Amino acid sequence: QVQLVESGGGSVQAGGSLRLSCAASGYTTSSNCMAWFRQAPGNEREGVARIYLGGGSPVYADSVKGRFTIYRDNAKNTVALQMNSLEPEDTAMYYCASRAGGCLAFMQPAYTYWGQGTQVTVSS
Repeated sequence: QVQLVESGGGSVQAGGSLRLSCAASGYTTSSNCMAWFRQAPGNEREGVARIYLGGGSPVYADSVKGRFTIYRDNAKNTVALQMNSLEPEDTAMYYCASRAGGCLAFMQPAYTYWGQGTQVTVSS
């Protein structure tokens, strides 16, 4: 049974940083895409960053480019999201998701496994 567990959320002031981590268990293949999504109250869930564990460059939503960085640690089956220069607009529940095979943009139905989410709150 595949499980994704997020950690690292919290509250921070604007301009601050947080690092989210997603630990995957139940499979060890590097042929997976892992992604971070977020959902703010009243908004639809949106893609933030994604990375193919088998290699290649990560992809970011325009709203976070230059501020967020997604990292992979294949040996530990972990993906992290470093978030710098946080803004109040980044306040949301952040979810880790994965799918077998390549990344298919931020098409949410294509992602098979989802974590429970971790809350990020940025105050002005």
